[in-house]
Amino acid sequence: MSTDGLGLMLVTRIGPLRAAIAQFRRQGKSVGLVPTMGALHAGHLSLIDAARDQCDVTVATIFVNPTQFGPGEDLGRYPRSLDADLAALEQRGVDLCFAPADDAMYRPGHAMFVDVGPLADQYEGTCRPGHFRGVATIVLKLLHLVPADVALFGRKDYQQWLVIRQMVRDFDMDVRIEACPIVREPDGLAMSSRNAYLSEAERRRARSLSESLELAARLVAAGQREAEGIRRAVVNHVQRIGHVRPQYVAIVREGTMTPVTTIDGPTVVALAARFGTTRLIDNGRIDGLGPTTDLAR
Repeated sequence: MSTDGLGLMLVTRIGPLRAAIAQFRRQGKSVGLVPTMGALHAGHLSLIDAARDQCDVTVATIFVNPTQFGPGEDLGRYPRSLDADLAALEQRGVDLCFAPADDAMYRPGHAMFVDVGPLADQYEGTCRPGHFRGVATIVLKLLHLVPADVALFGRKDYQQWLVIRQMVRDFDMDVRIEACPIVREPDGLAMSSRNAYLSEAERRRARSLSESLELAARLVAAGQREAEGIRRAVVNHVQRIGHVRPQYVAIVREGTMTPVTTIDGPTVVALAARFGTTRLIDNGRIDGLGPTTDLAR
């Protein structure tokens, strides 16, 4: 355990983490938890700000979780920038950062994982088999180690938020799970650590994701309510860009992964596509009753 001059405590092992959290609790302080895999950007920092607004103590975690990466995925090259991340957390007023090594979270003989159920079987779960199993397991461990009042996640990972929320409900865990708004680049691209992989040309093409969501919102505002027609328009827009491989476009009821045939209330359009070797996801909420959308710049 170490503490720098500005008060950020860096913890890398479970024992000192538990001791620090116990001390916060003895002092009667509320705790906000922001789990991350590092390579922090403005989206992550918006979660930190939300946690600080709501709680006395803000705890961030930095752990590139190996069990949520499948064979052939980018575990080995996932961006890692611990020194820069700690500086950003320090500047943002975070109280404690837990940055464990793999063997601290998965000791030899680790064999138990969360069975994530049917909510995780589709869309992201189909494209990345085993991904949500790894996500749910590590989040369960983090919530066990840091019994927070609220844990904050980015809404860009919409299905992940639903899986974690379901897990917390089903296991009767005493923590509120909050999804915070997507933070976007000035051109609309959702902020992601994986954006760093994109070439200049791929970066331009990647704007097609947010453009497609804006197209869906415009169609609904113009009176289109038939989900399949909107889905086809979104797919066609992405494909017209060229050198893009759409993986799915889901049009689902807000707060669920249940597909809708008619947009007649709050609805989420979620999509995934590959730009070269880089896979990106995005989503936007449409209220279904007028021109409003959450795709604000």
